[in-house]
Amino acid sequence: MSFDRLIQKISEKNNPTVAGLDPKLDYIPDHIKEEAYTKYGKTLEGAAEAIFAFNKGLIDALCDVVPAVKPQSAYYEMYGWQGVRTLAKTIEYAKQKGLFVITDAKRNDIGATMQAYSAAHIGHTDIEGEKIEAFGADALTVNGYLGTDGIKPLLDICKADDKGIFVLVKTSNPSSGELQDKKLDDGQTVYRTMGDMCETWGKDTVTALGYSAVGAVVGATYPEQLGELRKALPHTFFLVPGYGAQGGGAKDVAPSFDKNGKGAIINSSRGIMCAWKKENCDPHEYAQAARREAVRMRDEIVSCIG
Repeated sequence: MSFDRLIQKISEKNNPTVAGLDPKLDYIPDHIKEEAYTKYGKTLEGAAEAIFAFNKGLIDALCDVVPAVKPQSAYYEMYGWQGVRTLAKTIEYAKQKGLFVITDAKRNDIGATMQAYSAAHIGHTDIEGEKIEAFGADALTVNGYLGTDGIKPLLDICKADDKGIFVLVKTSNPSSGELQDKKLDDGQTVYRTMGDMCETWGKDTVTALGYSAVGAVVGATYPEQLGELRKALPHTFFLVPGYGAQGGGAKDVAPSFDKNGKGAIINSSRGIMCAWKKENCDPHEYAQAARREAVRMRDEIVSCIG
């Protein structure tokens, strides 16, 4: 299944991290924006062109260091269809460079609508009998709070197209506990119940490597819950946001890994994309700065998990 491919890439690069591609125009060096604006003006087209050039530079610099990238769809959708085209081009380019691609879109719906989301992001669109990939990501983040009706269409795609999903379980944001930490009548928290549902949803897709096609999003900002969920969900692969700019460190993410140092991938977005600003280096070297930060992050995490 899809996460077997991700685990293999993590092992090959000895690096359980993913670079988030959540580009804002403020993150992009002026020389890239000026070139795009000269061609298209300060328009949606110009912004989308600048973002794609920025992403290409990052991907080129990172593709032999990180096993995966994670574009956040909102940062592309805000630039209209031009931005959505850049999302598709970014996914295509990353896959050409051998990277595993996780689209962070947090989709959720039921029935035919969820089938459409599934086909769009990780499956194939049927055009009069011709099946074509629209975006072609390897995995998709989803919201599971509509229950099984919102997950089953994704499972069908995962099985048919060798893809994976990451379900929101215990998110990294400060107010996540307002709902996720609430206890139900059986004494279990909402997040633990959602985690147990991930295990159930994925039970028919567990592979020889021990993980199913249904992963979980669990934030680095809650290390105690990370450890609790890792023990409780032995077949659920974790996507862990919250490292770096949101406050999570290597020791915080260590509980997300199993006894073999596997079972999770840690995300950094701003920390990698904006490394050139933190270093105060030549903006033309933004990609090299991103690479240095990705290597530093890898070494820090690997030193904690062995």
